[in-house]
Formats: sequence, structure tokens, C-alpha cells
Amino acid sequence: MILDVLRSIRTCYRRRNLPSCGFYSTSKMREVKVKASSREFINEEEEEEENEISSSLSSVKSTPEIEKKYVHRVYDAIAPHFSSTRFAKWPKVAAFLESLPCGSVILDAGCGNGKYLGLNPSCFFIGCDISHPLIKICSDKGQEVLVADAVNLPYREEFGDAAISIAVLHHLSTENRRKKAIEELVRVVKPGGFVLITVWAVEQEDTSLLNKWTPLSPKYVEEWVGPGSPMNSPRVRNNPFFSLESIPETEVSTKEHKVENIPCFGLESIPESEESTREQKAESIIPESKESTIPVEGTLETLKKNQQEYFVPWHLPYHRAEVSGASASALASGLAKKDDRKGAVVYNRYYHVFSEGELERLASGVGNAMIVDRFYDKSNWCIVLQKAALNQD
Repeated sequence: MILDVLRSIRTCYRRRNLPSCGFYSTSKMREVKVKASSREFINEEEEEEENEISSSLSSVKSTPEIEKKYVHRVYDAIAPHFSSTRFAKWPKVAAFLESLPCGSVILDAGCGNGKYLGLNPSCFFIGCDISHPLIKICSDKGQEVLVADAVNLPYREEFGDAAISIAVLHHLSTENRRKKAIEELVRVVKPGGFVLITVWAVEQEDTSLLNKWTPLSPKYVEEWVGPGSPMNSPRVRNNPFFSLESIPETEVSTKEHKVENIPCFGLESIPESEESTREQKAESIIPESKESTIPVEGTLETLKKNQQEYFVPWHLPYHRAEVSGASASALASGLAKKDDRKGAVVYNRYYHVFSEGELERLASGVGNAMIVDRFYDKSNWCIVLQKAALNQD
């Protein structure tokens, strides 16, 4: 069976003259005259690769601290448990992948545990993710994967026939980084190629979810880094509402236990289906104002109305947590906290949930691609982009 698939893919490669392996094209040499040097040839592609590596390292260094701490470190710690809950394929994504022609090279940016890799057996899949433990899970299954940053993909231009980014952009904490990730997806596909992007929507079908996540201050991201940041002031450090290391967990009232009886939508269709999320009740983080004339109730309602930045909890059961490893380190550093009542180590994951039209506005700034489809499906905003085809003379 596997040999038949490989023969089919090779046949498609021959028909369409697709690259059979490697991320970069064959090196091209040009002759140059260099004074005070014995070299007569310079490998342009090697220089480009060195520049790309340097750029990639720079990108990692410039990653906001909130992403490093509440996205990268969290997913590294919860990878095995997270993977065990991510098995159902979203029908819309499956339909997109199955519609692609035989032999297509498909790039999955932010592949997680690789549940979409290989979904269309007549295509060739390459996945990447920032989480090394998740990539190891994929690698152990024999999938073609590598560790990489979504805002700096390690592929040459026009390498793939299609690309997907499923539930990734909402983990990027600035608009520039989210836009850069879209630009990268478009860059690495060929002219005429398609890109599918899905993100969590602020317009949740189950509106009660928003009340169970922990909203962040509207200026949280810009205040996160810097010695002069208000986050470093004694007032903030001593205020439990601003405790970023370990946000206090609210006691769930008797009334909130009734939430368990609300039917869920299924793993493939909603952002959070874990029991822990349905039970979680969040506390608001309200910035203090010296001359506030707005009642606290009004401020809270305004904050909720315009809120798009959240911490979404992940409950890692004690029996799944490492005794002396990532979880122990996270508890010691304050990245996670214990909840003995639920028997779990609780991690907070950073999310920027998208409002209606926001994803389209970001994508419209990418000059060489156009939106060919957009839809809302069970609490997700989704778009399909097509890269502009080369002019036919």
C-alpha cells in the first residue's frame, strides 16, 4: 500500500516537474572578480541561506516574552496530553486538502501533533511547529517535519503548491507578527497556489466561554517588556489582579457546576472542549486609573466588549504531569499552578481571538494574494487565499 502511494506521488512529480526533495533549489554559481582574494566563484545560494538563518535567529530573539512564556513553554510542557486530545479532523480542512491535485506539496505551518499530515495520500506533506516535543511526536510517526517559526518559515520562495495554518495566528501577540505569518504563507507557495488559514473567533457560538477565560488588560502586550514598564511597579507587583506569573484561580460556585450539563460541540469544531475549560471561571484584569469617573461595572462591561486578548487554561492531570520535568519547573517558576480540587496542573495559554473582518483586513495587506473564500464555522474565522498567478505573455 505504502509503495503504491510512493509510486503515485513520484509519477505526479514527473508529470508536474515538482522537486522530489530538499527545501532549496540547486545552487547556482556565477563568476566574479574579487580583489585580494583567491576565490573566483561565489555561491549565491549559500549566502542567501546564511542570511535566512541569521534572519531566523533574529526572529526568535524578537519573539515577545508573552509568546515564549505562555505559548512556547506551555505547549512544550503539555505536548503529550495535548496530542492525545487532537485527533478529529475538521471537515472543512479535510475537504480543502482532499481537493488539491495529485502530487501537490502541502506545507502545514504550526502542524501541532501532525493530525493533518498525510490526510491526502496522493500529496506530499511537510509540517513545522515551534514546539520541539510536538515535532518529536510527529517524527515518531514517520512524518516529514521540522522545528520552525511561523513568522519565518524555512522554505525558499514558491516551494509548495498549498499551505495551511490551522489555529496558529491567534497565538501571535502583535498585529505585525500575525501579518508577517500570513505573508510567509503566501511567500512559500507557488503562483496560483492556495493558503487556508483558520483562527479562533471572538464571536463564540457558546458565549459563556468568554466568561471562563481570563481577559488581559488592553495594553498588556505593549506593557509586557521593558525596564520602564508599569508591570514592574510595586503597585502592580503587589496586586494579585496583575500577577502574571500565577494568576489566581477563582473558586467555582455551585451554580457554575451546572455548566457541565451544557452540551459541547466536539473536538474538531470548537476551540476548547476539555472539561477543564468548561469549568474554568476567569477573573478580569482591570487597569487602575488615578481619576476614574466610570463606575467599575461600566469599566468591566467596556473591557469585556472590546476584549480580544485572553489566557485560556489547560488542565494537565496530575497523572499526566512529569514528576521532575517541565511541569515541576513550571510550578517552581510560577508558569503553572496546582489545582488539587481538579487534580491538575493548570497552564495558561495566550490567545488573541479575532473579530469579524479582522483576518480579511490583515490578509488584504498582502499584495500578491487575493481572498477567494471566507467563512465562519463553529467559532472559527477562516479564509482561503490564492497567490497571484504569473502573467501569461
